[in-house]
Amino acid sequence: MSRQAPTLEDVAREAGVSRATVSRVVNGVRNVDPAIQDLVRRAIERTGYAPNQAARQLVTRRTTTVALVVSGAGDASDTEQNAFAARVFADPFFGRVVGGVVGHLRPRGMHPVLMFAETPEARQEVVAYLRQGGADGALVVSTHPDDPLPALLAGAGLPAVLFARPGRPVPLSYVDLAHRDGGRLAAEHLLERGCRRIATVTGPLAVAASQERLAGFRDTLARHGHPCVPVAEGGFTVDSGMAAMTSLLDEHPDTDGVFTANDLMAQGAVQVLRDHGRRVPRDVAVVGFDDSSVAVTCRPRLTTVRQPVEEMAATMARLLDEHIKGARTEPTSVIFDPELVVRDSA
Repeated sequence: MSRQAPTLEDVAREAGVSRATVSRVVNGVRNVDPAIQDLVRRAIERTGYAPNQAARQLVTRRTTTVALVVSGAGDASDTEQNAFAARVFADPFFGRVVGGVVGHLRPRGMHPVLMFAETPEARQEVVAYLRQGGADGALVVSTHPDDPLPALLAGAGLPAVLFARPGRPVPLSYVDLAHRDGGRLAAEHLLERGCRRIATVTGPLAVAASQERLAGFRDTLARHGHPCVPVAEGGFTVDSGMAAMTSLLDEHPDTDGVFTANDLMAQGAVQVLRDHGRRVPRDVAVVGFDDSSVAVTCRPRLTTVRQPVEEMAATMARLLDEHIKGARTEPTSVIFDPELVVRDSA
């Protein structure tokens, strides 16, 4: 016959304390002497006791899970939704977000539940899931400036933290990067290398981060006597970087320096330059953005503006934990500084 699972009473006898004391320690109640907490934890290890999560949730009103939501503003078909999910998983940026979130949550006994919210129905499902107690709060990575999900979460009074400043003001905490400073760093580096005919491949210009990176880049070049900067818009993908670089070379064949608004597009730009017989960085210097895994697998390795995504995502998770526990009651923002990482492409 299988041995009966250890109970609170077993732990209490092993530790020499009351059942109520064991229950308070298991449920994270703070007014327990640290020495007694340690005694109870050692007794839990010796007995092999595992808390009943359903019962614990009734006491603490917490699930120890949070929703990691990738959201947009479209009304996509099933095929488009599947393509959206595939793009997310293929992007090294999202993998870094997940790594930062898990790195913060796991040591605290918390776990993320991945959700996609690319349609009105999916967004309502996220809100309903949180309202019904499926998760304690939401970490939202939004892909569109007109995404209505942040406002829905704020209106429902649900704990949520955003990766990147929302396109419209909402009373939610967020983490973001000083994107203009990133554009400035890229421009200064290309100028220091002696580049004089400088162009840029932006991200989607409906996205605030793309606008900010472009503004910082343009402003810095203007301060150094470059009033007109050729611009081609990309979509944060390798293919869009290739298309944008091809367009720039067609219109500005004497280009000798390029800033691309992410590393995937930089990889595409390097490929096009190689195909056109341009040596990187001797003929054309290329600077990317993000310092993702692509930056070190690309040949030549990319000089890039580092966005500390893992640290930003961990901070996003920490802020949500504070909101859930009531340690933080007002929304806040945390802005990180970019850093230039010099490698071989510029």
